[in-house]
Amino acid sequence: MLIRLDVADERPLYQQIVDEVRRGLVMGTLSPEDPLPSVRALAADLRVNPNTVQQAYRELERAGIIYSRRGQGTFVASPGGGERQVLLRDVAERALKDARRYGIEPGELAEAILRAAGLHPSTPSIGSES
Repeated sequence: MLIRLDVADERPLYQQIVDEVRRGLVMGTLSPEDPLPSVRALAADLRVNPNTVQQAYRELERAGIIYSRRGQGTFVASPGGGERQVLLRDVAERALKDARRYGIEPGELAEAILRAAGLHPSTPSIGSES
């Protein structure tokens, strides 16, 4: 399991761990019943306090994404079928929060996302002349 933390990211480190585990599920790099590293092992790999990893694991367990087996470790739970939708909602909520902070309306944000993806009608298609 590859988890990358970004110290420049405004999200707390535990939230970055949560998001990386969710991303692994969505991308298929993590599957149901895959074992996760122990709290101490992951903390050592990421060079963070074990309490940070413990907080992330608690959050993931509360969300039903992982579970612990006493004496055996922590594992990815069987999918509830909507992890991609949960991740999509979380990304959208963060984008809306940032947009509001800068006075950007939801419609403006949606248009900017479509333009950035090259899907907005006012975006010139590749190879077209202006």
